[in-house]
Amino acid sequence: MQDRQSFVGVDVSKAVLDVALGVDGPVRRVANTPAGHRQLIVELTRFEPVRIVLESTGGYERAVFEKLVGAGLPAVRVNPRQVRDFARATGVLAKTDAIDARVIARYASAVVPASRPLPSPSQQRLSELQGRRAALVAMRTAEENRLEHTRDRFLVRTINAVIDTLNQQIRLIEQESREVIAEHERLERIYEILTSAPGVGPVTAAVLMGQMPELGSLSRQQVASLAGLAPFNDDSGARRGQRRIRGGRSAVRTVLYMAAFNAVQRNPVIQEDFQRLLAAQKPYKLAMTACMRKLLTILNALVRDNVQWGEKTRPNVPAQT
Repeated sequence: MQDRQSFVGVDVSKAVLDVALGVDGPVRRVANTPAGHRQLIVELTRFEPVRIVLESTGGYERAVFEKLVGAGLPAVRVNPRQVRDFARATGVLAKTDAIDARVIARYASAVVPASRPLPSPSQQRLSELQGRRAALVAMRTAEENRLEHTRDRFLVRTINAVIDTLNQQIRLIEQESREVIAEHERLERIYEILTSAPGVGPVTAAVLMGQMPELGSLSRQQVASLAGLAPFNDDSGARRGQRRIRGGRSAVRTVLYMAAFNAVQRNPVIQEDFQRLLAAQKPYKLAMTACMRKLLTILNALVRDNVQWGEKTRPNVPAQT
């Protein structure tokens, strides 16, 4: 078994980092600044950790995480909800920065989360662009909803002006995303592979490339789980509950829904599975989710094999329900 004292938990805030050196070790505090990051790298390099785990905290962890990985240290970002669930399960109800750092170290020791390579700078930029696009689309939807219930002509003009501005910004981001992709041969190839699949358009491809840089390097089970499209059992004793999806990357699921919606009309492989599930009296939402999962796993296989849709026999991936 690995030494429990070889796991490091880092509680991140805007100004400081609280670092638990081992499950029962001391907790250090360093500034969340470039100088503090350099100090932390020196100390952790001597410590030789098995894993350094940080919670994703709205971006405050990004700089130190990138510095740690760049220094060759085994740093991993995890969902803070998982850490809080672990804390409650182990009876830790109090919450301070030092306690949180130790809880994260214990979570690291118990789970040993898998480390993944950093996205390239281009993939990171594409991710940020697509995150911004999603925010603008959400704002546009909110304004369009207000417009439906607004009768005052002056207010209608102001809302339309905002919608026009948001549309312009969305177009600019889409253009910038295309330029980022075109500047890099590997990204352009992945883009060609993704958009070759019937139902997958430029927006879906850009979001997948930005929000799921692991595409092509994972098994079909792993990629479905990462997107939050893997169904989890809900059985107890003799009861057999309905399996449900949970967690994962919501931005990926959003674009995959629209891609699957198009695919059931244009993509014969997805269309066949969709019709089969409906004929089996499966609910519409369940059938769509199964098609989303199948489409994603096919795209993952195409990127892995570096082939476009139709260049060779397509992977035989069942649409599980």
